[in-house]
Amino acid sequence: MAALHDTLGRELGNLLERGRDRQLRLAVTGLSQAGKTAFLTSLVNQLRHAGVEARLDLLPAARDGRLLGARRLNQPDLGVPRFPYDPAMQALRDTPPRWPDPTRGISELRLELRYRPARSGWLRGAASHLTLDLFDYPGEWLLDLPLLDQDYYQWCQTRPFDQGEQRREVFAEWLAAAEALDPAAEADEAVLAELAEAYAQGLRRAKQLGFSQLQPGRFLLPGELEGAPVLQFFPLPHLSKPREELEALPDSSVYATLATRFRYYQKQVVQPFYREHFRRFDRQIVLVDVLGALNAGPERFEDLSRALGELMQSFSYGKRSLLRRLFTPRIDRLAIAATKADHVTPDQHDNLVTLLNSLLKEPLKDLRFADVPVKALSLAAIRTTWPREVNQGKTRLPALRGTTLEGEDVLVYPGDVPAALPDAAFWQRQGFDFPRFRPMPEVSGALPHIRMDAAIDWLIGDKLT
Repeated sequence: MAALHDTLGRELGNLLERGRDRQLRLAVTGLSQAGKTAFLTSLVNQLRHAGVEARLDLLPAARDGRLLGARRLNQPDLGVPRFPYDPAMQALRDTPPRWPDPTRGISELRLELRYRPARSGWLRGAASHLTLDLFDYPGEWLLDLPLLDQDYYQWCQTRPFDQGEQRREVFAEWLAAAEALDPAAEADEAVLAELAEAYAQGLRRAKQLGFSQLQPGRFLLPGELEGAPVLQFFPLPHLSKPREELEALPDSSVYATLATRFRYYQKQVVQPFYREHFRRFDRQIVLVDVLGALNAGPERFEDLSRALGELMQSFSYGKRSLLRRLFTPRIDRLAIAATKADHVTPDQHDNLVTLLNSLLKEPLKDLRFADVPVKALSLAAIRTTWPREVNQGKTRLPALRGTTLEGEDVLVYPGDVPAALPDAAFWQRQGFDFPRFRPMPEVSGALPHIRMDAAIDWLIGDKLT
């Protein structure tokens, strides 16, 4: 009788455990061009084809045949657009295939995953389910989260518009005009609007050149705020007067007007975005285009490092409990992924992860100190190349075969990935040429990938046991 009682207790505990926490909210985070849309498209595609065509050997629930698949559900928030999965898949199936349109606003998608739990017992054959909410948003908007920890004076002091030769050139015209402004002078609305547009043009040019530390992010993708006064502000360069003197200026002054708009932007644009979206997440993956930064050169590679360092401080990490879940939501598991791993040969993948760890060394220290589970990996959400070998004398060298964005079929060795942060001497003796490839033609069924199964396992695998 006691044995039966113990067995019933274990089974009841298993049942209660399966019934708890059956919803997971996953944020896909990354700066512009890091591959968020491709990752989300592939994630949905792999889960939809689990148990059929999808190759998910690194996900135990799929490898063991316990993951039965996924279906899309109606999303809970009718005011948020649905993630455009079907248009994204259509783009990949076009002739010639093309990449899906980048994210230009907030979207979400809800999936129901069905699986058989791995536990033994009376209910081992019963299928269970997990509701997975996926969130997408422009990487440009993400850049604004660090603004919540600054006031206008601090923001002016920390803007890198004149750090490095290339940045100075991009912002030269705006900088000359902004430096001529007297912070104590009466604000002229037309002049401020003109300078704000010049600053926004500088941000857009910097983005095209591959820079990452670009604020305010809404200047790049203003959406419904285009033309509004809330976007007509900019940093005042090289402030020489003490903070107390500047903050005592009349409300009609240049400094006070810009500071007021900055505060309004914080409270009415950035805070609602953070409160309504980021504070609800359970899990997060941060996508980083390390190869793109290497291609762009040392100044932009260092810029990516600074931008990521600022960004990582904006998220709330920590183990979840019932009280924290109700009052102080926190992300309790994090993945950091170097994307586009298919743009280098497989022998360089380990170096890519090592370099990613070096790039995020300080934020990773803080995460580990906070005992937040974090995993770094390299992946290709949608694989575009296949590894090959070429003969060079008596030596066989690794290479990649793929089709460039311009439609040229190539067999190339893109180059070595440094295993540590490149120093000045390294940049002088070695350049990088990691070409961009178009998707493979005739995509049907599950999309080809590299280590999407490892990412899925880290992010949701513990919920499928």
